[in-house]
Amino acid sequence: MKKTFLSVLIICVFWSCATEKGNTSPVTIGNSSIEKKPDESENISIKILENANAAEISNLLSTFPVFSKKEINTEISILKFSLQNYLYAINAGDMKAKDSQLKGMQRSYRKIQKIRKHLSIDENDILNRYLVRIKTNIAVIENSLNGNKN
Repeated sequence: MKKTFLSVLIICVFWSCATEKGNTSPVTIGNSSIEKKPDESENISIKILENANAAEISNLLSTFPVFSKKEINTEISILKFSLQNYLYAINAGDMKAKDSQLKGMQRSYRKIQKIRKHLSIDENDILNRYLVRIKTNIAVIENSLNGNKN
């Protein structure tokens, strides 16, 4: 009985030693004395990709309804174009183009505000919903970009 118990014990010891693997936990790597400097090459374009506001603007542009007045639809097309180029400029990190497209978007927004008085109540409410969401998302993006400058 002692021989059987001893042989099983020896096999268990060898078996446990043979199956033990090295620690590959990322925690031990993170505790090393090497300090990483923050990546300064990370710029606005990477952060905008993670921004849900840019995604919502893109979704709003793709689902924008068609209205009964031709003038409003024309101005909405200009607004959409400016917003798309605005997002592309941010993604490319081109602040001059971003500011230019933002001004174009603001001009279109003002024209739409003047023209929308001729829409029906339902169309006006729908347009207002879209414009408010676009304006809110642009404001959030601009605040986050201005926060990154400081």
